[in-house]
Amino acid sequence: MANITMDVFRQDAFSAQNLTAGIDKEGYVPTMLGSIPGLFVPPPLGQPSQKWIFVEERNSEPAIIHTSPRGSEPTPGRTDEPSRKARAFQVPRLARSRRIEATEIAGIRAFNSLTEMQTLEMMVQRFQYLIQRDMSLTWENMRLGAVQGATLDADGSTIYDWSAEFQQSLPGEVTWTLSPSTDDGSIRTQCSVTRRAILRALKGLGGTGVTIWGLASDSWWDAFMATAEVRHTWQYAMQATRLQENAAWQQFDYGGITFVNYRGTDDVSTVAVPDKKVKFFPAGAGIFQEVYAPADERFEFVNTPGQQAYSWIVLDEKRNSWADVEMNSYPLFMCTMPQALQHGKIL
Repeated sequence: MANITMDVFRQDAFSAQNLTAGIDKEGYVPTMLGSIPGLFVPPPLGQPSQKWIFVEERNSEPAIIHTSPRGSEPTPGRTDEPSRKARAFQVPRLARSRRIEATEIAGIRAFNSLTEMQTLEMMVQRFQYLIQRDMSLTWENMRLGAVQGATLDADGSTIYDWSAEFQQSLPGEVTWTLSPSTDDGSIRTQCSVTRRAILRALKGLGGTGVTIWGLASDSWWDAFMATAEVRHTWQYAMQATRLQENAAWQQFDYGGITFVNYRGTDDVSTVAVPDKKVKFFPAGAGIFQEVYAPADERFEFVNTPGQQAYSWIVLDEKRNSWADVEMNSYPLFMCTMPQALQHGKIL
């Protein structure tokens, strides 16, 4: 039975190229941060064909031109060439595997079926699905870190601190006063202050197409929605659009900002906005890049443009008793202008 199993695994249907194409066809159902239009964009020159990504920058702020007499020489403009910088970043690696034992296939019925027997295709697809869920959660964790200024690993350690990498100061945290009786327009004023700070820090990037988003924890969102100022507008919006009154895990535009009650993992800690916090960031400005490097650990993918994920099978060549379904991804979620991020809290 084991030898038959290994022969099946060596068929073209289980090749690395076909398994990778299979997960592409299955599609990635994005979580919240992966679905915001214009938030994470690919690199300007396309996905890299090696494990390094290079970011170039230069100063190009406008300057007021001093008047001069007619007929005189024009004043020379500033050259931005000395300000040019190129930074290289190595794209991290994510890898996960699940093992299929020969005994798991022989004479085993399919899950939730009395007549259908377990097949190799079922096992491979099931394990790919489970690994892809882990990958999706990991990508979301990296996105959530990036919109706060750092790309984080699974244990919370920092892979890249974008403030340090690009030598930009991350704005300090602002305390929001969200009293239930607040109805004096102060919340809208604070929204305007936050919006102006982000747009000024962008220095024109994105032009008029930039939108401002605020990811709120449950406690911050509840306090925000409980204020009289916001509650009146929310109730009017609900009547106008015939939406449900339940505000949990919804989004609401107020003061020029799209506020979102961010739903992370069910433990409210693995992937989540910290308690009593709100995180503001711009979408449509191009400052968040989603980079995928190629799987250069395998010859067939060397020097090819990176893909979101790769899948293949590793066989037990000694005893023919198991096969590992593996999936790799080489992602980097970057924030090239952390000075445009804002952070809020309630006491």
